[in-house]
Amino acid sequence: MNNDSYPDIRALVPHEGEMVFLDRVLTAGTSTLCAEVTIGQRSVFFDGAGVGSWVGIEYMAQAIAAHAGFLARLRGDAVRVGFLLGARRYQTSVPLFALGSVLHVHVQHVLQGENGLGAFDCRIDDGASAANLANATITVFQPDNVNEFLQRSF
Repeated sequence: MNNDSYPDIRALVPHEGEMVFLDRVLTAGTSTLCAEVTIGQRSVFFDGAGVGSWVGIEYMAQAIAAHAGFLARLRGDAVRVGFLLGARRYQTSVPLFALGSVLHVHVQHVLQGENGLGAFDCRIDDGASAANLANATITVFQPDNVNEFLQRSF
């Protein structure tokens, strides 16, 4: 599929308004997704020079959510809420993502349990040269019924 054939990113993630950090989906498949984000002055957490590279965890989490939303839409299902459980070994080679940077956020689904637990290998590159800027393994959980899960959990 080419870039124009993917739904708007806001149709794939369970976020609204300014909390949608990604700009668009570039590629998607059954186990992978690549999304793009451009760092601008209106980016959430922009500090005058860029966005702290620690925000890369949220870029990765939203790309994972977009992947889940993409698969749900392929099946004809509604986009559902999931939970970021943690990151293993988040590493970054830059202190911030500079103003004007165009980032590509890659996620690859590497593990899925029947209980809703999953893991993704994630990386962020600069898009142009594909220089690795950040990487992590992210663990997520998507219960069958979020409201029921939350009521039982609290």
